[in-house]
Order: sequence, then C-alpha cells, then structure tokens
Amino acid sequence: MNLYPITLKQANEFVTAHHRHHRAVVGQKFSIGLQENGELVGVAICGRPIARMADDGLSLEIYRVCTLGGKNACSMLYGACSRAAKAMGYTKIITYTFEDEIGSSLLASNFDLVGHVSARSWSCPSRKREDKSEIKAKHKWGRTL
Repeated sequence: MNLYPITLKQANEFVTAHHRHHRAVVGQKFSIGLQENGELVGVAICGRPIARMADDGLSLEIYRVCTLGGKNACSMLYGACSRAAKAMGYTKIITYTFEDEIGSSLLASNFDLVGHVSARSWSCPSRKREDKSEIKAKHKWGRTL
C-alpha cells in the first residue's frame, strides 16, 4: 500500500460511497489517499479543529478516516496525517470516535484518549442547524507532535 495526496472532491466521493455513518465534509487543509494495486482503498481528511476552543492555530483535526477495511489501513492513514501535520508546523493533532468504537488504530498510531464529549445537537435556539450525523457521545483522541 502507498500513500499519496488527493483532492477534497476525491476524498469526499470515497467517504460518501464507503463511510458507515458520516457524510462528506465542506472544507479541509489536506487529504491523503491510500492505494493498493492501483485502487483507492482509504482516505483521510484533515482541517482546522471544528470546536472553537480547540482551534489554537497549532492544532489540526482529522475529520474523516475511511477505508475498505484492509489490514493496518487506518493506522497508516492516522500516521500519515500526524507526520504531515508535524511537517507543516502543527504541534497537536486531534480526532473523535463514537463512544462505542474501540479506537485500536488510534492507539496503534500513538494517540491518547484525552476526553469525553457528551451527545448533543449542533442546533440551538439562537442558531438552528440540521444535524447531519448521529447524535452520540464521543471520545476525543489527541497526540502531541
């Protein structure tokens, strides 16, 4: 398997076709593709942290990792995101998983479980929003680069 840069459009098309519970994203800093025998088998999409308090200018969030399930594919993408972020000058990288997801690939990629986020809607009385994904409790993972 080999890693290579891909466009947001390519990554979003893969996520739309293969991710089990998330949709495509609107923006990014960069996306990485994972290829095996000439076929795209995984993607990762990274950008500014969505939570305002986490957006300190030196932190990067992995928005999506999606694979066809190949051995070590997720770990390869998490590692590649971390190396790219470090090369770009970021000092920390974060991501989230649903509470019922184990996070084995994150542990294998030297991420630490750093917090818990309660289930809540993005919509509030002052700013109505449509929830685009499941409303579930999440684990926050982080890694110092």
